[in-house]
Amino acid sequence: MAAYLLLSLRLLVLLSNILLSLKQLQMTEIKFGTDGWRAIIAKEYTVENVKRVAEATARWMQLKGMKKVVIGYDTRFAGKMFAEATAQVMSNFDIEVILSHNFVSTPMVSLAVVKYQCDMGIVITASHNPPAYNGFKLKSSYGGPTIPSDIAEIEAIIPDNAIGRLPDIQQLVENGQVTYHNLEDLYINHVLQNFDIEAIKNSNIGLVYDAMYGAGQNVIKRLLPDATFLHCTYNPSFMGQAPEPISRNLTELEQLIKSDVRYNLGLANDGDADRIGLYDEDGQFVDSHHILLLLLMYLHEYKGMDGKVVITFSVTNKMKKLAEMYGLDSEVTKIGFKYIAEIMIDEDVLVGGEESGGLAVKGHIPERDGIWIGLVIMEYMAKKGKTLKQLIQEIYDKVGSFSFDRDDLHLTNQQKSDAIKHCESGLLNSIAGTEILSSDNLDGYKYFLPHDEWVLLRPSGTEPVLRVYAQADSPQRVRELLDGVRKELNI
Repeated sequence: MAAYLLLSLRLLVLLSNILLSLKQLQMTEIKFGTDGWRAIIAKEYTVENVKRVAEATARWMQLKGMKKVVIGYDTRFAGKMFAEATAQVMSNFDIEVILSHNFVSTPMVSLAVVKYQCDMGIVITASHNPPAYNGFKLKSSYGGPTIPSDIAEIEAIIPDNAIGRLPDIQQLVENGQVTYHNLEDLYINHVLQNFDIEAIKNSNIGLVYDAMYGAGQNVIKRLLPDATFLHCTYNPSFMGQAPEPISRNLTELEQLIKSDVRYNLGLANDGDADRIGLYDEDGQFVDSHHILLLLLMYLHEYKGMDGKVVITFSVTNKMKKLAEMYGLDSEVTKIGFKYIAEIMIDEDVLVGGEESGGLAVKGHIPERDGIWIGLVIMEYMAKKGKTLKQLIQEIYDKVGSFSFDRDDLHLTNQQKSDAIKHCESGLLNSIAGTEILSSDNLDGYKYFLPHDEWVLLRPSGTEPVLRVYAQADSPQRVRELLDGVRKELNI
């Protein structure tokens, strides 16, 4: 009998170890990318995994003596549910929670962190990613992205399992542990204090605004109600399209401007409204490189402001050229707005930005803000009495004209690996029949060609794609370079 019991005990221990091993194998490894943790809803992005990230954030806050957080969510599927789950975990660690009463943009949460003197901000968003994704962004007390070293510390303490049963959100509200605030009202009041909205309203700007079904949809309606609105309804499916404000995703906006002379400006924002896309009066897409140049010209020449210019590795070198003309310092960072924000915290930065539409300016929080930047451009147009196309020509008169485009190549892991290895080998000597003069590998592989042309290859930090960027003097030449890269790398 004793031998039977001993054998049974050993079998039970063995079975327990097997079950534990299986559970550990099933555990989702959570890694923060270029801008937060993002994953597919109901696959890796679940309430349980959100609670794991929230617990790590809460424990890290406790270690740092932090006691107050603001939480918001955008228009993605189940955003409110994930935000409330995060609030439940935070409250469990005695952290005071301010919770958005409705969907909001990422910049609204960042601004609220500052206005309400919070220690941290959390945004449930996957930004511009496809509709199947959601995510978890962290903001710090200065109202911008949490710096990489702090993110690494939080990531390192994510528990293997989610915390157990917690009080429901209504009970936490009744106990005063969670309070709801209108972050949209807070943001709009801040805008009204910093912009000449009446000048914009009274100008000849015929605005078409495309929210891409994202969190910016209500703000422009309230600030500029006479504008024409596209995709400004609540639709978590985003009609199946990634809410990224780049030209191939904005064909309806483009066609509307081209077909109706009443419209001379198109503005679009991504899912959480921290990125921007613009169209001029001819229905031509105006990329972030040109917007950055316009911001620098307006703030320095028209408003007399100084400061450092900070851009990421994929931004046009024309920004450095214009900064030199103005006698301003400039710096190039790795790709990801968090690297710009890290500099903005400690230094006097006039303009900072990245190619993907995340731009920031002096006088606001150290955060990319697509609505804010759109208003700066509209104010510039109103004050100067010129169209966007005319203002861009003033830029060209200073630094020369140029074109830019980007291909997002959806490759197999093997194809992507082979392409990067080819770049690493140093065997790439020419692109589209043009000799490479020099290269830089700060973040990806950037190749400089004659006549101010360049090409950059870089694996995405948030999506399974290889991005290829190119600058040249015409759209046709840019396409030649982009196609040339694929030919050289056989992809």
